[in-house]
Order: sequence, then C-alpha cells, then structure tokens
Amino acid sequence: MKNMGKLMKQAQQLQTKMAKLQEEMGDKTIEASAGGGMVKVVANGRQEIVSIGIEKEVVDPEDVDMLQDLILAAVNEALTRSQAMVSEQMGKLTGGLNIPGLM
Repeated sequence: MKNMGKLMKQAQQLQTKMAKLQEEMGDKTIEASAGGGMVKVVANGRQEIVSIGIEKEVVDPEDVDMLQDLILAAVNEALTRSQAMVSEQMGKLTGGLNIPGLM
C-alpha cells in the first residue's frame, strides 16, 4: 500500500510538470518555409498556426494552385516541427517513457 501512495504522488508530480511544460510550449514557436522561403509559416507548441508570410513574387493570379500548394507544404512542415519539438520536450520530462495518451 505504501508503494501505491508513492506511485500516486509521482504521477501527480509528473502531471503537474507536464501541465507546466504544455503551457511553456504554447509560448515557443517554430518556423517552416516552402518555395525557397517564399511562404513562411510559424506554429506554436500547441500546434496552432501563429502567422503566415507570403512574398509578393509568389502571388500569381494565373497560378493560384502553386500558391495553395506552397502554403499547404509550409503549414504541414510547421505543424510537424511543432509536434517534434513538443515530443522532444515531453521525452525529456518522462525520461523517454512511452505513455499512451500523453500527447
């Protein structure tokens, strides 16, 4: 019974640390680009898109499909990098434990 109490305390501490880390990750951002930097997307640690920048030169009314593809590529890369950033930090916190449902 004593071990169960200790385990519960450790779980609560981990939960508190994870909540703090998630809050901190919301303040961290990651940038990704496509088209040689013509489209830039910034995402935060909550996997939210914070900003999108598009250079004038890539805006061609005759080729909207290309612009859409560049935006999509940059957004997907930003979200992938954001998820990797959070996973790396969570891995440090949990000591590499693979705990289902953590993220």
